[in-house]
Amino acid sequence: LSKLIGTVDQSSSAANSAVQNMLAGTGDVHEAMIALQRAETALQLTVQVRNKLVQAYQDIMRMPV
Repeated sequence: LSKLIGTVDQSSSAANSAVQNMLAGTGDVHEAMIALQRAETALQLTVQVRNKLVQAYQDIMRMPV
């Protein structure tokens, strides 16, 4: 889980750098769009993993003892 969060942070930073380079004229629009898509996909994956963990926790808490 820690690695997943680290990956999301890295992809977000890479996307921000790519957009800054594009705005400065030193980067390519395609690279920026790909970096943004990667960051979005990583974030969606993290949210889905979190949702599954919360659902599993709730299922365990509902089990009769």
